[in-house]
Amino acid sequence: MSAAKSKFLAAWVLLAFSGPACTVSGAADRGGQPVAFTATTSTTVAPTTTTTTAPTTTTTIKPIPPGLGQGSRGPDVQTLEQRLTDLRYDAGKVDGVFDSTTQHAVMAFQKVQGLSRTGRATADVVNLMNTVGPPGPMLPSGGANRIEVDLKRQVLLLYRDGNLNKVLSVSTGSGKRYCVDGECARAVTPGGSFRVTRRIPGWRTSRLGKLYNPLYFNGGIAIHGAPSVPGYPASHGCVRIPMSAAAWFPGMVPNGTPVYVIGGPRAPVPFNEPAPGDPTTTTTSSTTSSSSTSTTNAPVPVAPTSSSTTSTSTTSTTVKGDGPAE
Repeated sequence: MSAAKSKFLAAWVLLAFSGPACTVSGAADRGGQPVAFTATTSTTVAPTTTTTTAPTTTTTIKPIPPGLGQGSRGPDVQTLEQRLTDLRYDAGKVDGVFDSTTQHAVMAFQKVQGLSRTGRATADVVNLMNTVGPPGPMLPSGGANRIEVDLKRQVLLLYRDGNLNKVLSVSTGSGKRYCVDGECARAVTPGGSFRVTRRIPGWRTSRLGKLYNPLYFNGGIAIHGAPSVPGYPASHGCVRIPMSAAAWFPGMVPNGTPVYVIGGPRAPVPFNEPAPGDPTTTTTSSTTSSSSTSTTNAPVPVAPTSSSTTSTSTTSTTVKGDGPAE
């Protein structure tokens, strides 16, 4: 074979077995030409790892009612205290501290306005507080200096020189039956017209409990300070007022001040007990008899005397203890 033929044959063989890089050897189309395949790159995807999140543990906390309450401080509390003071409620010192005195003032406002007696200044309380004025008198003809006790709303209104001086939250007779030292009675605060007759400074201990700075106005029934003055009737017959008010109240109420207890029937004093130092006196006069059976809810502004100097038939009996005290 000549050198030229050898070179041609080598070139043909080289062409026949060479081609694109991604060619499959030995594969040819119908024309005898090599077929090129596009190489497919296989990517192995790692399996997805699923992370399971543990359920969140929820601790249920009892919600605190909105609004201002004991322990609150700041300008909003100070504004609240000033507004209560303007409306004649006893909010104590206007110092921006919501203390027990502020709470009693808020509750007194709630009682007067027929709201829930929570002692908290919620939005409805504050909104109403900004639109109403002081409560009106229940017995305008009762005198320039007087005390009105509203049994239904559980508040006390103190008038001085013809003007409303203070409104206090109170707690009066619960109406429940109770027994002490073998005697039983009903816890009532009788309605009627009375006058402050006796007072004891400081603490007074009776068989039913303790009274702070009591002012007696109907036998052994007194207006006095107590650590507990709830929003409902809870006493044995006395008129409880907050301790903060009991500190200044006696100085504003001299003996002889009329006390009008409104909203309840006239009734005997529990155990018929006198104020400390006073004997129990039962008269047979028609005046005494009619007043003991009267059920009027709006007592006339005439204060009965604790004893009669004109009665011709008087019987005195001494009862153990001193007043329902509480």
